[in-house]
Amino acid sequence: MARVTVEDCIDKVENRFELVLLASHRARLISQGAPITVDRDNDKNPVVALREIADETLSPGDLKEDLIHSLQKHVEVDEPEPDAAALAQTETAAFAEAAEEEDQPEALTFDRMSEEELLAGIEGLVPPEKSDDY
Repeated sequence: MARVTVEDCIDKVENRFELVLLASHRARLISQGAPITVDRDNDKNPVVALREIADETLSPGDLKEDLIHSLQKHVEVDEPEPDAAALAQTETAAFAEAAEEEDQPEALTFDRMSEEELLAGIEGLVPPEKSDDY
């Protein structure tokens, strides 16, 4: 029975901490029923995971991506931007409501701008001049 050591794996995964994270993640996957890619030889799951990394039967990059994916709690989904017609309709309704509320006491209103207008405004900003007071 061949023993696996950290030195066998360190040339595949340079950071020892990352090696521990990847091997422990792989050991958990094995305990959940994932197929192993090396002979078990009566070894426990952490040793099998280290042997898989040392023998390069699994890519450390793939293991790292799988680990990151398993730790993510919120995955952003790209949602489509509202189309211009729906946006114009919403703004028209907002202006109509504002006109009706003119008879009522002063209410707060906010201007809306598109992302392009905001970026153009930010690009137009000039940094303040440095003074010796600071």
